[in-house]
Amino acid sequence: MTNIRFKPIGKGLSLVVAGGALFLLTTVCAWGSDVKVIANSSVSASTVSSGDVKDVFLLDKDSLGGSHVEPVLIKGGPSHEAFLKEYVGRSDSALQAFYRSVVFTGKGSMPKTLSSDAEVVAYVAKTKGAVGYVSSAAGTEGVKVLQVK
Repeated sequence: MTNIRFKPIGKGLSLVVAGGALFLLTTVCAWGSDVKVIANSSVSASTVSSGDVKDVFLLDKDSLGGSHVEPVLIKGGPSHEAFLKEYVGRSDSALQAFYRSVVFTGKGSMPKTLSSDAEVVAYVAKTKGAVGYVSSAAGTEGVKVLQVK
C-alpha cells in the first residue's frame, strides 16, 4: 500500500479556499427554490408546471387553469436573477430585448415591472389575473402561492 502525503497549504490559502466554497454554497442556495411564484386569488390554478411559468413570462400562454393571467416582474435583484435562472432560462438583458421586440411588432405589451417584493405582492393582490414572483422570505398575505412542479 502506498502512503500518500499531503503538504499543508498554509492558513491564508485555506481561508481563501473556505471563503470561496462558502460563496459558491450561498450562491447556489440563493438560486435554488428561493423564489415563490404568486398569483391573484382570481387565478383558479394552484399548481403549475415550470414550463407553464416560463410560458406565462415569455407571453406564450395567457391563462392558467382557465383564468386569464398577466406577468409581473421585479426590476433586478437576487429574486429576479434567481427567477430568470430557474424558470425562464434567459438573462435579464435577453428578456428585456424579447419584450421590446414584442412591443415593437405590436404583438403585446411590456409586463408591469415593480421595484420590490412588497410592491409585487401588493400589485398581485389587487390586480385580477396578475402572476408574479417574490423571494421565499417575502410575506405573501393576500395572494395565492402557486406550487410549481
